[in-house]
Amino acid sequence: MKMSNRPYSHDVLLTRLEELYEVEFTWLKVEHLVEGLVNLDRTTQDFIIGWAERLLTTNVYISHEFIIRVVDAIDKMERRVIEAWAVHAADVFDREGLRPALEVIQKVDSFVGSALALAEGVMFEEVEPILSTFVCGLAGRRLKLAQGETVYTDSETLHLPNITARLEKAKDNFLLCKAQVAFMWAQTRFGSFRVDFASAFDAYPNKARAIAVFHALDTLRIEACLRRELPGLWRDMQQLDEGTSSLPSPLAGEGLGMDGLLTLQAPNATVNDVLALLPHALELELPTRSYYPALNPEAVRACMLARMEREKMLLRVKLAELAKELGETPPPPAPSPARGEGEEEKEADVPEFEVRETQEGSMELVLDDKPIAPPDDVKQLLTSIMLDWGEIPPEFLVPAGDGEYDPSLYEEKENDSDPWKGTYHEDGAFLYDEWDHARQHYRKNWCVLREIDISPADPSYVEHVLHKHQGIVKHLRRTFEAMRDENRLLKRQVQGDDVDIDALVEALADSRDGREMSDKLFMHQHRADRNLAVMFMVDMSGSTKGWINDAERESLVMLCEVLETLGDRYAIYGFSGIGRKRCEIFRVKSFDDPYNATTKARIAGITPKDYTRLGVAIRHLSQKLNEIEAKSRLLITLSDGKPEDYFDIYNTQYGIEDTRQALFEARRTGIHPFCITIDRHGKDYLPHMYGHANWVEIDDVKQLPLKVADIYRRLTT
Repeated sequence: MKMSNRPYSHDVLLTRLEELYEVEFTWLKVEHLVEGLVNLDRTTQDFIIGWAERLLTTNVYISHEFIIRVVDAIDKMERRVIEAWAVHAADVFDREGLRPALEVIQKVDSFVGSALALAEGVMFEEVEPILSTFVCGLAGRRLKLAQGETVYTDSETLHLPNITARLEKAKDNFLLCKAQVAFMWAQTRFGSFRVDFASAFDAYPNKARAIAVFHALDTLRIEACLRRELPGLWRDMQQLDEGTSSLPSPLAGEGLGMDGLLTLQAPNATVNDVLALLPHALELELPTRSYYPALNPEAVRACMLARMEREKMLLRVKLAELAKELGETPPPPAPSPARGEGEEEKEADVPEFEVRETQEGSMELVLDDKPIAPPDDVKQLLTSIMLDWGEIPPEFLVPAGDGEYDPSLYEEKENDSDPWKGTYHEDGAFLYDEWDHARQHYRKNWCVLREIDISPADPSYVEHVLHKHQGIVKHLRRTFEAMRDENRLLKRQVQGDDVDIDALVEALADSRDGREMSDKLFMHQHRADRNLAVMFMVDMSGSTKGWINDAERESLVMLCEVLETLGDRYAIYGFSGIGRKRCEIFRVKSFDDPYNATTKARIAGITPKDYTRLGVAIRHLSQKLNEIEAKSRLLITLSDGKPEDYFDIYNTQYGIEDTRQALFEARRTGIHPFCITIDRHGKDYLPHMYGHANWVEIDDVKQLPLKVADIYRRLTT
């Protein structure tokens, strides 16, 4: 029956919106929404109400406000832009709450103005993981990325805006971000901030102009450094400004003259050369490039002052510890504040550290004229101090005396026993998107996951299990040994051990029909190539407590025994968690770990934890599985129930749909997922998540150890 395209009537819209917003409970007014919708065509009405329903799963007030605003904006916004607008508001709600999200909906005009930006721009959260890895690979101080209003660095943090959309294409905007990060790194690496911004420009009548010209001149020096250090990126950077910027730089040529330009571009040029040329460039036009960062002297000065004092203290403390480890005489006690001016320290008792430059140009730490290998943290401190000062000041190399510094100023405050503790518990964790099926988009960086080593227990547990199931283990070993030596009959080969009758009949039939005969008429016995990698995901939720946990551990013991016989590569991880901010993966055995006493102790240590947020666990373990070179990859889940979390939307269809989406993502990368469950209600949701043929229910949990090994055999042959 053909559906009607007639617009919804006033009464139909009123009833639908009253039900949608449950007006008797929310007290929201919908009559004015109906007045706006009733004059639209049916397609537009369905589009708006559909998105209102999606947003309703995020927040009822955002959804209500969406209809109010979209009716007025529908003629000046493309549908894809409206979709981006709605998703952006939902993302803001996820990150910042209701008020900022409502502002996004209410400021629809500003969104329309930035529609192109949102369509082709790159978001900070998208580029941050990639560029953080990029900048970590560059020499110098360890830098971090943060979101800011403008592009600048304070010499420790590189700030990028929330969205970069100055160029027309997304790939160019990403390159622009990369170029900006590289430029700011070069500023810290090549000493752009070895200037006292508080006093160096006091002699100039217009101090702000002098600082701006200093920054412009220094960019010429930094560009020369980038050209030498990162020639590939430098070539790409030049494409960013083709036709959009004044090339060459207006400071070059008549401004500074060729000698001045060559001075700035010389390998040994420093900020002192820049300061020397500054008076000659005050009246010149300043160059512009899209990747130039802003200069924030106040932020740089504040950051450097704090860091220089802190690093001096840390280096002296570290050198004192290093001297003790090397058996040197302990540093003398800290001098008394009341000591007289004429009183001198007994320098003869102080270990003498030096920093020398090697023939290769690197730094070498020397103690009492003997080179020593400093630990990584001392190397990092020396590097950072060198970047700020241009050298290591001699007083920094004097080991700290006992009591000279308050230990609370330099001791690590983190509690490694509880990585989730503290305000910044997301530092160092993995962030994963989660699929919102109602929104039909991902919630970005929604889940916080950590990998945690499982606490080992008594490894003799494995021997106990093997003794308990010795008959089954013998049977499985024989079965899997046969699989190891199994040959496979390959049909339709060009050459082989025997004629393939089926292929021959088909070829003769083709010949009679006038078609060309195939030459693949033989069969060949081929030794099976078991190029497999298998990841086992073990449910460690609280519901597995008791005999289910025992059955899981016994299953893993027997699996490990037969897989060692077979020689397949395999890994075992447990998963649990409580809430989206505390998802946990427990390493039992990685692909590189041998099956030894340590692994056996971890299997014995598998204990029930919290809840089952499956999607994030699948995404994380799929990523690890894809790092393994193998022809076939299997992801096998051992579970006792459907996805759930602590008083969370994940207990609803949301969790099932997110898990299904995570499995889609795994399949797209070539992984074959399979689920073994003991949940008698598994047939209600597992076919939807895994497909009809990719799961199995075991009704007798006592049979789990035997069944799991048998299922594995059937899956891999």
